[in-house]
Amino acid sequence: MKRFLSAVLVMVLATGFARPVRAADDEDAKAILAKAIKALGGEEKLSKVKAATWKGKGKINFGGSENDFTSQTTVQGLDHVRSEFEGELMGNKFKGATVLAGDKGWRKFGDMEMEFDKDALANEKRSVYLQVIPITLLPLKEKGFKIKKAGEEKVGGKPAVGLKVTAPDGKDFTLYFDKESGLPVKQVAKVMGFMGEEVTQETTFSDYKEFQGIKKATKSEGKRAGEKFLEVQLTSFKILDKVDPKMFAKPE
Repeated sequence: MKRFLSAVLVMVLATGFARPVRAADDEDAKAILAKAIKALGGEEKLSKVKAATWKGKGKINFGGSENDFTSQTTVQGLDHVRSEFEGELMGNKFKGATVLAGDKGWRKFGDMEMEFDKDALANEKRSVYLQVIPITLLPLKEKGFKIKKAGEEKVGGKPAVGLKVTAPDGKDFTLYFDKESGLPVKQVAKVMGFMGEEVTQETTFSDYKEFQGIKKATKSEGKRAGEKFLEVQLTSFKILDKVDPKMFAKPE
C-alpha cells in the first residue's frame, strides 16, 4: 500500500506541478523574445525585412595566421543567399562564392566548383538561418522553431539572458540577449568545420547602429573551440524590397 501511495504521489507531483513550471518557462522565453524584437526596432518594421544585402571586411584565422578578406552577402528569407568573398590567404589571393537557392546550392572557390549534395545543402541552410535570425528574430515566432529560456551569463562584462532554440532541422543553438537593452549579443551553435567535423562556434554581436529603422550589429567576432576564428566589420547594410532571381543562379 505504501508503495502504491508513493507512486500516486510521484504521479501527482509530476502532472500537477511540472506543467505550471513549464508554462512559466514558456512565458519567460516569450517575454525575452518580445523585448529583443522591440529593441531591434519592433515587429512591424522587422516584418518588412524580407530581403537584405550587406558588405563587410575582416580577418579570418587559419592555423594561427590572420588573413584579410572582404565579402558581400544577399539574403532572401531563410533559404536563399548569395555570398561572395575575396582576400589573401598566406600570401595567395583567393576569390569565391556560395549560393543557396531553395533546394539547390553551389560553391565556387577559385577554379573549383561543386554542387551541394544533401548534407551540404542541409548545412548551408543551417548556416543561413544562423546568419539571418539575429537580424530580425521573427522566424523564432514561427511554428517550425521552438524556444525555451536558457541560463544567464556575462557577455562583454554585462549580464545576458539566453534562449535555447530548436530549429526545424532538429538542431539546437542558443542566443543571448543583453539583459538591459534586450539586443542580441551572442550566439552559440554547432557548425561544420573546414574538414567536415562538427565544432562549437561562439559569435558575439556588438556596435549596433540603425539602418532604415531597425538596429543591426556592425561588428561580430567568432570563436571555434575557444580560439579566435573570425572578425567582421559591417561596412554597409540595406533592406531590399525584392531581389532579382538571377542573384541566386549558379555562380560563374
